[in-house]
Amino acid sequence: MKRLFTVFLRLFSVVLSPALLSREVPVGGQAVIEGVLMRGPSRWALAVRSPDGGIWNRCWGSRPWTSSRPWNFPVLRGVATMAEMLVTGFRAISLSAQVSLGEEEKITPLELAATFAVAIIGVVGLFIILPVWISDLGVAWLGIGSAGAHILEGTARAAVFIGYIALIGLWKDIARVFGYHGAEHKTINAWESEASLDPQTVSKYSRIHARCGTSFLLVVVAVSVVVFAAAGHGSVLWRISSRIILLPLVIGISYEIIKWCAGNRSLGGLLMAPALWLQYLTTREPDEGQIEIAISALNLATGDGTCAESIGGGE
Repeated sequence: MKRLFTVFLRLFSVVLSPALLSREVPVGGQAVIEGVLMRGPSRWALAVRSPDGGIWNRCWGSRPWTSSRPWNFPVLRGVATMAEMLVTGFRAISLSAQVSLGEEEKITPLELAATFAVAIIGVVGLFIILPVWISDLGVAWLGIGSAGAHILEGTARAAVFIGYIALIGLWKDIARVFGYHGAEHKTINAWESEASLDPQTVSKYSRIHARCGTSFLLVVVAVSVVVFAAAGHGSVLWRISSRIILLPLVIGISYEIIKWCAGNRSLGGLLMAPALWLQYLTTREPDEGQIEIAISALNLATGDGTCAESIGGGE
């Protein structure tokens, strides 16, 4: 039951990393339960620490959803990237949960599906319904106008997001996932610098990365203030439904902002500084074993390793 609750927390707070463009090869990653998912130029790779201390891995082909029209157009490519990471991330989390549990306790597909559904409901409740309710309180108690209500809603959404990340980071199992998140960043940073991919070398690199999904989500919060304001200040039902409907547009615009900032490092770095600071909440300094897992996943994703013939095998 404890592991099932951990899976729920991880699904509820999934930290997505949009594809990182460097050396003309897209590389990105995501921390999972006792492991790391990496994406290379032509395949996904998942490495997980098994209960016996070994490394279980699996890889499969990857054809980016953004490789064909219309999903390679600006804005739409952000939506496609997010959707692809959600689908692949759920697959990776499901596999990592099963591997990390070993043979003693299994999570059934029904339990995973139910956990995912509850997580989605929780996201809607915390990050859409709750901020709308708080903005209504501001209108009723403080007498603020519609513009102030939108700003209050966005501020509440940001506060809930940051507070939630800080709170779950106190949970031991989630803190360990954040350690794998740090290992993922360090490994990608070392790879981008063309450094040797060994635990001692990788450990010297930063656990912060400009294209991290944490930064992306904070930009989403900021962009939502402007986009949701354009929907007007109607009834509660209208505001909640309009935010759900407009969320893909918010995601698409946010992706373009992240992409622009990555290509304009001086000004982009200044604009992204607050979002980068947030990564100190969603990452932890990894141990050598966690870095080893991240290196294994990256080597497989970039074609420098071979998938082991273990549980699930390689593809």
